[in-house]
Amino acid sequence: MSVEEMLLEYGELIEKETIKFLKDNIAEAEKYHPFIKETFELLKDYIFRPGKRLASISTLLIYKGYKGKVDDQILKVCAGIEIYRHSILIHDDLVDLDGMRRGELSIHKLFENLMEERCVRGLDAGRGFPSFGESMAVFTGNILLSLAFKSINKAGFDRDLTTRVIGAINKDFQFVNESQILDLLFEFSPPNKNEWEIMASKRASQLFKTTLTIGAILAEVPEEELKMVEECGSHIGFAFDIIDDIIGAFTTEEVYGRPSTGDIILGKKPLHVTIALEKATPNKKQKLLEILKNKTKTDEEILEAKDIMREYGLTEAKKAARNHATEAIKILEKLKIDEKTKQSLKQFIEYVAENLNWYT
Repeated sequence: MSVEEMLLEYGELIEKETIKFLKDNIAEAEKYHPFIKETFELLKDYIFRPGKRLASISTLLIYKGYKGKVDDQILKVCAGIEIYRHSILIHDDLVDLDGMRRGELSIHKLFENLMEERCVRGLDAGRGFPSFGESMAVFTGNILLSLAFKSINKAGFDRDLTTRVIGAINKDFQFVNESQILDLLFEFSPPNKNEWEIMASKRASQLFKTTLTIGAILAEVPEEELKMVEECGSHIGFAFDIIDDIIGAFTTEEVYGRPSTGDIILGKKPLHVTIALEKATPNKKQKLLEILKNKTKTDEEILEAKDIMREYGLTEAKKAARNHATEAIKILEKLKIDEKTKQSLKQFIEYVAENLNWYT
């Protein structure tokens, strides 16, 4: 089975459980207020936009590797992880001023437009449509976090195991917010490579450490094995983070589902930019910094910034992603999981680290 087929098969299992859970909650929301029901329906549609479900599938694979099965209990947990992941994406889009997510409006823009279409002219004077959308993004992101915990609690695992899983997600939620603070800071104060690694250690690295660890916790693996799973997940997350940022900078809007210039416009400093600023000639470094700081970048300036990133930062950043993937596979080989699942996880890791490289 190819990696695409594997992701499709397991993704459909998780989606089936997720939609069942969300429909139950939409029915509950309808009892409260019609607009809350509509909000939940829009959240369901948002979650089910086309995506790879990598975080939740990583949980499923680790659990399957140790337990030798995929059961209803783990699928409920995976549904919770999928919902949790989208709670973060809603807030991420708001902070990054992204108007699109997977080819459609991000949540804050969706609700902004929704209210603008419905509101009688003049009745928005106190707050404004953009503020309504932004507020809804905060609220709905929080709601999805709560629903994630609800799905995990309904899975029926032993209480102590469930407590450990919820604790792991709470920890990840804190850490991802800490990393986003640094990511925001770096828009104003460029990091060096070491500072970028510190920031990224609590972003996707922590996410995949958490999702893999949850699968291992629920499979009740020994502590020594659990530590190796955590380390494996951390390397997978670093690889994902680096490649995701590269794709976001160099691919097309048609493929990426949103403008690929967003990070450049905001002056963000992903690894390929951080390396370029360290390796570029003084003149090129100064030019790149000027473009990143400029609030009204022209298309020509954005292309020039990409050329500098490509010349001085791209190759080393891609190499770093491959190195993390290599380390993850080395650890994977030591895990006491069945060989079939081990091969699936190896495919998963290679997919994360190498997929879509041709966009650059």
